Amino acid sequence: MKSKFFVLIAVFSPFFNISLGQSLMEHSREYTRADSLRGALRPERTCYDVTYYDLKVKIDTVNRSITGSNTIRFKVVANFTTLQIDLYENMKIINITMGGQELRYRREFNAVFVEMPNELPKGETNSIIINYYGSPIIAKRPPWDGGFTWTHDNNGKLWVAVSCEGMGASLWWPCKDYLGDEPDSMRISCTIPNGLRCVSNGQEEPETKHADSTTTFHWYVSYPINNYNATLNIGDYVHWHDFYIAQDGDTLSLDYYVLPYNVEKAQKQFAQVKPMLTCYEKYLGKYPFWRDGYALVETPYLGMEHQSAIAYGNQYKTGYAGIDFSRIGLDFDYIIIHESAHEWWGNSVSCRDLADMWIHESFATYTESIYVECMYGNAMAMRYINAKKPSVGNKSPIVGKYEVNEEGDGDMYNKGMLFLNTLRHVVNNDTLWWSLIKGMCDTTFKMKNIGYQDVVNYFNTKTGMHLSPVFEQYLRYSHLPVFEYQLIKTKGKWYQLRYRWNTDAKDFKMPVFITVTADKYHPISASNEWQTQQIHLNKEADFKVNNEWMYIAVKKLTSEKQK
Repeated sequence: MKSKFFVLIAVFSPFFNISLGQSLMEHSREYTRADSLRGALRPERTCYDVTYYDLKVKIDTVNRSITGSNTIRFKVVANFTTLQIDLYENMKIINITMGGQELRYRREFNAVFVEMPNELPKGETNSIIINYYGSPIIAKRPPWDGGFTWTHDNNGKLWVAVSCEGMGASLWWPCKDYLGDEPDSMRISCTIPNGLRCVSNGQEEPETKHADSTTTFHWYVSYPINNYNATLNIGDYVHWHDFYIAQDGDTLSLDYYVLPYNVEKAQKQFAQVKPMLTCYEKYLGKYPFWRDGYALVETPYLGMEHQSAIAYGNQYKTGYAGIDFSRIGLDFDYIIIHESAHEWWGNSVSCRDLADMWIHESFATYTESIYVECMYGNAMAMRYINAKKPSVGNKSPIVGKYEVNEEGDGDMYNKGMLFLNTLRHVVNNDTLWWSLIKGMCDTTFKMKNIGYQDVVNYFNTKTGMHLSPVFEQYLRYSHLPVFEYQLIKTKGKWYQLRYRWNTDAKDFKMPVFITVTADKYHPISASNEWQTQQIHLNKEADFKVNNEWMYIAVKKLTSEKQK
């Protein structure tokens, strides 16, 4: 969700127009060793696989600080004597132990290199405990920059939340802060003053009362979870429970946590959840974290896709904070629909490298249109998709720079949705298309970490088409493919149509839909090479190229000279 602030500016600025952008994977910033330590798969990271986190934190609400420990259970993938964990420099380590023995470590920027007492052999399972404390970064503009949010509700009660997508979980707890390695499960224990409630991910376990007027809330996540999804929400929460019945009769637990004065509004607003889950189950498969349940938690910031504890801060308004984000008059709650889509795209199907965050955001944004199609029909979904064109910048690639913890351009939201709609029409077979979408998140990539090439290979294999250049043009270049054509009158009402795709990607082939009469579109095959065919037109203006089904640029050439 982090880039939505910039998307919002783009959508509502009348001066934000589409222009040509940078070349393939061209990035302007300089990268440092700190970037590489944070983003790269170094030997100190590849040598072990995290299987379980046991995170325990005590929140000092007066000093806005944390004291805590994290037990990291791991399997040795390759013999090693040193492993890397991550914890921001402002957070202090008390000690690191293994089997009761204190371990030596050294820090470099936000990376911590831990030395084992002897070489650990491949196949062994072991664990280390990191004890630490500190004052985590305070988010300046949550959730678009990471950190803790400390505020008070309308009744003067403390209200605390954390969001850390992009910046990473290591800003508040020690972990292997690499998206490609998720624990198989996780326990989160949070100790806070009495009178407040801590809501986290997964299943709530019995709380523990202490003599010092504090309570520890225990939560257990029974599925893999990426680090930035682990969260804390502390406040004067009211909780109520509901359930959703799947098509096969299974019952999904629904839990809602809101501030006491918002219960009535929340009960009305959250009525959108069950119809949404029905739509998503139809097109994407059953809710992926069934044992842990589905929850919405009211937060002091707009929203975030925290697994099984979705942050909700849309103030019970329609659209995006009351703005018609659809641009076509639809009045659903954007935060519920978009952030819930991330339970499938991002939380279940997850990227390995932040550079491929488009896998989370493009598919989740496209899922908004799936919801619209399910609830309002195909024509409305096409309107919804195409209404987002003015918000696309086409200035930088959607895929980011690998191994430096950098995501791609904010176009991954709306351009990503427009690209997937284009791909749907390239496939031109809705039965196959919906089986592809559902197959991605319900079977092939469910609970897996994947990358760009995995997605491309999947579509190539399942469709039998060579779609690699299409993905490359839309995701790794900033320019749109340009359909160039000429109409040369030959005799009577007959014209020679000359046409090609002008693209950055080589060997680009993609059909285009044209009409010569009555707006009845049919596809023709096009490539980077000039092609010709004879067409019959009552008048030249009858020839049209469909750029509603496909996000393309169209250029009519007036000269016979080939460009």
